[in-house]
Amino acid sequence: MSISPLAYVHPDAKLGTGVTVEPFATIQGDVVVGEGTWIGPNAVLMNGARIGRNCRIFPGAVIGAIPQDLKFAGEHTTAEVGDGTTIRECVTINRGTADRLKTAVGSNCLLMAYVHLAHDCILGNNIVIANSVNLAGHVTIDDWAILEGNVAVQQFIHIGAHSFIAGASLVRKNVPPYVKAAREPLSYVGVNVVGLRRRGFDDEAVARIEDIYREIFVRNTNVDRAVQNVEQTLPRSPERGSILDFIRNSPKGIMRGLAE
Repeated sequence: MSISPLAYVHPDAKLGTGVTVEPFATIQGDVVVGEGTWIGPNAVLMNGARIGRNCRIFPGAVIGAIPQDLKFAGEHTTAEVGDGTTIRECVTINRGTADRLKTAVGSNCLLMAYVHLAHDCILGNNIVIANSVNLAGHVTIDDWAILEGNVAVQQFIHIGAHSFIAGASLVRKNVPPYVKAAREPLSYVGVNVVGLRRRGFDDEAVARIEDIYREIFVRNTNVDRAVQNVEQTLPRSPERGSILDFIRNSPKGIMRGLAE
């Protein structure tokens, strides 16, 4: 363990073996940091921060500040970061509220500079959030999603696994898995073929996904009718199951299709 004498580490903080704390970093008492993690200069880990192993927290990041929510009543909540995740300069991750009791980022994620995660956001693993993305409260993002720079996500939105959202997009509706999303208002612009192939999806799986979204987003049918058509005409598959489950669990609707 290497702690600079110019850093402030509360005696109650729990730091694992091999943790490095650089000058002028601040670590409050109700904080846990896993082994091998690097805490950069001027980073701040406030009460409720839970940092995994082998993370990198860059200068100016603030993890665990209380929510920017007027309903917050001081309840004990956390801001959690999984193993192997990198938090770049000036990222802010607020604690949860009574709704989910935590804000959480999974393992092996990259949050680039100036990202803001509001209270009760839940992010999966292997997610990339580019510079200056802002997530309002209660947002859920599933594994392997990529959000390009300056994306803004409205509260209570769900973004599906393996999806890709173009830079400067405004996300007001749920984004299903495996898709590329762009334009204003946010719309379907295709299947994230490049990302899927990088992650081991074969040509047959990609073709199945394309067939499903052709029915849902390209043809002139409403979503309910499109779901029925998919169930009646396309074979069962893991991809079909995850897409239809996502849509059924999106009571406020999903983003627009090409035909709209």
